[in-house]
Amino acid sequence: MEIAYWILAGLLALFYVYSGGIKVVQSQDRLRPMMAWVDQVPMPLVRAIGVLEVLGAVGLILPPLTGVVPALALAAAIGLVLIQVGGIVTHVSRGETKVIGLNIGLLLAAAITAWLWSF
Repeated sequence: MEIAYWILAGLLALFYVYSGGIKVVQSQDRLRPMMAWVDQVPMPLVRAIGVLEVLGAVGLILPPLTGVVPALALAAAIGLVLIQVGGIVTHVSRGETKVIGLNIGLLLAAAITAWLWSF
């Protein structure tokens, strides 16, 4: 179970460091081709989502790796599940049901990561 946790947490962390990082540093114009929803969401909220994604990625890796408050990994995984719930709600409200596959996959991966951590 521990190996499965590290593989899944590592993959999620890589994804969220990239995804969150670009939300934090790129302009709305640069984000628009990848994320059409940034036009309907204030940029401070887009930046906040990016910061939360990066923090979630760090939370999956650093606490268990260092042994300092390792329970934060569970909180990070649950937080990433909630981010994906918000993403699914946003896409469905915009009529973009065809693009929620990635959100569902990331939600399931984060939920499995949380489950693996509890063992």
